[in-house]
Amino acid sequence: MGKTAFIFPGQGAQFAGMGKDFYENSATAKELFDKASEVTKLDVAALCFTENEQLNQTEYTQIAMITTELAMWKTALDAGLKADVCAGLSLGEYAALAAAGVMEPADIFAIVRKRGIYMQNAYPTGGGMTAVLGLDGDTVDASCAKVREATGLPVSVANYNCPGQIVITGAKEAVDQAAAVCQEAGAKRCMPLNVSGPFHSALLAEAAEKLGKELEEVSLSDPQIPYLTNVTAEPVTAKDGIKELLAKQICSSVRWQQSVERMIADGVDCFIEMGPGKTLAGFMKRINKEVKVYNIQTMDDLTSVAEALKTAV
Repeated sequence: MGKTAFIFPGQGAQFAGMGKDFYENSATAKELFDKASEVTKLDVAALCFTENEQLNQTEYTQIAMITTELAMWKTALDAGLKADVCAGLSLGEYAALAAAGVMEPADIFAIVRKRGIYMQNAYPTGGGMTAVLGLDGDTVDASCAKVREATGLPVSVANYNCPGQIVITGAKEAVDQAAAVCQEAGAKRCMPLNVSGPFHSALLAEAAEKLGKELEEVSLSDPQIPYLTNVTAEPVTAKDGIKELLAKQICSSVRWQQSVERMIADGVDCFIEMGPGKTLAGFMKRINKEVKVYNIQTMDDLTSVAEALKTAV
């Protein structure tokens, strides 16, 4: 029998109405939304459920996404779902921390609220991100290195999402040049992303430093199940070093493809994505088509997945 992983998406999958049926039909979910509002002094339910401009602004997106993901995860636990390991893409790593028993939800809400603000304000102008399609990670990385050496400007890989989809980040001029080098190297397409900053780049070092200071005050526990960190794509089994990894994550590459490949190598053959959208399920089709992937973003999804897993057993 193979292992099961809970996986959680990052920023960009949000939409108005996400998590609403969990809030309305699960006391557990409602309690988490209410706790997020209490901790952050925001109306998190209204932020998630109604059409509003704030939902797509990083400082609000992050708390909205993480609250929704934790509400879905906790409700899934109530339904009897269990995992052997967990991981999350960028922001989603904080949901994985909860699933692994490392950090309490209230602390996650407080930290993620600050993380969103720090990342929103870290580098307001002059940065950019571009998705590079149809080129392998090593070639994209080499293209960025070539531009860094030629210009002295920061540009690097932000996300290794899946084969054929890599995101680059940094100073806009350098990102544009690196995209041109990638196209010369055979990229099918380079798409500039509509983002508020050069996330996961060296330009966010100040935000990483501020988050690191906030994390000093947070109490962590050893993981009850392993989670994989974005920075190294390695399983974490002890609390030592987690705070440093979380701070570093803001300005480091997100090694999502490598994380999934590591989980599969360690025996995971069933992945359950919890959160809005189906981004990670889409990546999985490009990483490995042999494993089972389930997606939970509604209560009906949860019921279907729980039944499917009972049948599989």
